[in-house]
Amino acid sequence: MIIDFNSIEAERLANFKGGKGEYIAKRSGDDTAKIMLGRLEPGSSIGLHTHEENCEVIYVISGIGDLIYDDTTEKVIPGQCHYCPKGHSHSLINNGSEDLVFFAAVPEVR
Repeated sequence: MIIDFNSIEAERLANFKGGKGEYIAKRSGDDTAKIMLGRLEPGSSIGLHTHEENCEVIYVISGIGDLIYDDTTEKVIPGQCHYCPKGHSHSLINNGSEDLVFFAAVPEVR
């Protein structure tokens, strides 16, 4: 199955998970997984949230930012992958000067 993000319309999600600004997302998936191409403009963030029932994988394509994982903050750059296991919290913050673009996958619990 091919997911063509070029043909998916972007959604602008304000204050996503309590974050700042907008999370601009092209989303696909079904009842077993969410698959997303996301973008955070400078100053925008995805709010800190806990994965109670699932996990998430985020791969950074371009831009830089901070990634909060539980009580740790780390810089994130292109080519790095973040994994947030079930039961843990995370947040993604674009504090750079260009868009932070990333791929994310969230398997859903059945």
